[in-house]
Amino acid sequence: MDEQFILRVPPSVAERIDRLLSENASLSEDKSLDLVFSEDGRTGTFVIGNDRFPASLFDLPCVVESYKTYDDSALVKTADVGQMILVRESGDASPDVVEYRHGLTPPMRDARKRRFRREPDLNPEFVQRVEKDLVNIMSGGTVENLDAEVNGQGEAGDDNARNSNKKAPPAPATKAEAPGTGGNAGEPDGTDSDDSDESM
Repeated sequence: MDEQFILRVPPSVAERIDRLLSENASLSEDKSLDLVFSEDGRTGTFVIGNDRFPASLFDLPCVVESYKTYDDSALVKTADVGQMILVRESGDASPDVVEYRHGLTPPMRDARKRRFRREPDLNPEFVQRVEKDLVNIMSGGTVENLDAEVNGQGEAGDDNARNSNKKAPPAPATKAEAPGTGGNAGEPDGTDSDDSDESM
């Protein structure tokens, strides 16, 4: 795949770039087009003709796929675009952020806040402690930072967990009496054994 980025320029610069890239580029007074970045890789200068414009590299809030076509019917994906170079007028202030707040189209305005789930606020010390405890548990050890109260509850919880994993023995099935038999209340069922011969 190609490496691509979005170049967003002011309208006056866009007209000059269009004239430079058109068929009659030899008639244009802007013969050169250049983009130079400083050492930080985020700020730079866009040069067209003899004019210089400040430029900034931003990360887009989401990845944008770009396509090209040869026959106006089948599209071929050419790249995933994740960054944009924003060229400003000379008097405009330089933004301090790394990520551009909006997407490229109006529905993606303020995309991070409207479209994506908010990242949870986690204490870095808590995350490190949990990671350390997980590594200890995985290596066969135990968790180090448990309070006595939590430890006591843990033992009771372990017993409950062990008991809950065992299946309760099934209750004995009771036979439903057939209607109209009268049932022998409290008497054992009659069998064909020698001890229970009532005919005599």
